[in-house]
Amino acid sequence: DYVPFIIFVGSLFVVAGGIHVRGSFVGRPIVNVAFLGLGAVLANFMGTTGAAMLLIRPLIEANAGRTRKMQTFIFFIFLVANVGGALTPLGDPPLFLGFLKGVGFFWTAEHLMLPWLLCSGVLLFIYFLIDSACFKKDVADGFKAPAETKAFAIEGGINVLLLAGIIGAVLYSGFSRSGIEFTFLNVHFALESIVRDLCFLALAGLSLMLTAKATREANHFTWDPILEVAKLFFGIFVCIVPVLEMLRAGHDGAFASLVALVTNADGSFNNTFFFWLTGSLSAFLDNAPTYLAFFNLAGGDPAVLMTTDAQTLMAISMGSVFMGAVTYIGNAPNFMTVAICNERGVKMPSFFGYMLWSVGILFPVFFLMDMVFLT
Repeated sequence: DYVPFIIFVGSLFVVAGGIHVRGSFVGRPIVNVAFLGLGAVLANFMGTTGAAMLLIRPLIEANAGRTRKMQTFIFFIFLVANVGGALTPLGDPPLFLGFLKGVGFFWTAEHLMLPWLLCSGVLLFIYFLIDSACFKKDVADGFKAPAETKAFAIEGGINVLLLAGIIGAVLYSGFSRSGIEFTFLNVHFALESIVRDLCFLALAGLSLMLTAKATREANHFTWDPILEVAKLFFGIFVCIVPVLEMLRAGHDGAFASLVALVTNADGSFNNTFFFWLTGSLSAFLDNAPTYLAFFNLAGGDPAVLMTTDAQTLMAISMGSVFMGAVTYIGNAPNFMTVAICNERGVKMPSFFGYMLWSVGILFPVFFLMDMVFLT
């Protein structure tokens, strides 16, 4: 699972890194809110990784003159790198795995639209209040908008087409059923998965060849962020194997006490516990296999989960997507965003410092989601 994961994330990193959004953006609260809101929408069409990599650099440029700006990139992780991608299987890997298991392509949009709107709206409002207060202090300290202006333009436009190609490859692998399968080193492969990964590599190679060097330099593009993600998630993927096997063991495994929490005395599912357990494990493990583990724990029948147990599938989907924002390692674009921010001189909180923000802000919002949609 690690190899196709890093190929997908790496190709999005390369292609999005070849798109330079030029313009005289000034990091006023309303401009930053527009960036975050746009990113939350784009995440559903180009994935949280693609949206994050496309917008993080112009957002850094827009806030370059501000002193108090850490909150902008923390909420960027909340909204663009996680919550925003809840409406389509293209948005976040867990939902794509659900799509491969038989969940309808438009099921997520139909059932998660209201949670997505409420969660995104509340987070944008909280951010606007925080950033407005910080902006007033920056202005009081002498912050002024740059006098020099630049016309809006998108450089490296060929990468927009290549990005569409990546999305097309994802859709192909989801809808295509060639029936051609083989096993290599005890790992099972389907032809459409191989074709998809080869497309990713080819599109990333085309991006490197066709993008002008000056465009990547304008983006301050380096390989360090993706290399850090590759190393970190290699360790996560190795260590997650026994944990997932214990989850799959259900009532007979080491996590039997946790598994028992998701089932009520009458045999019905406890959606609140599905939401919080899926989310909590997704925050510290990879959210895609965690989604699959709880999907199977809920019966694994997509026809039943999309109808009779739709609220349970909502809980699993919301938990895996939303709570990936709780830690830096909850989702790949989280760590990539932090790496780029650090590389560009933006001060970000430590691992546990970030969790003070995420727990303090996100958990009350998640409790609201639970009460409104799952209880």
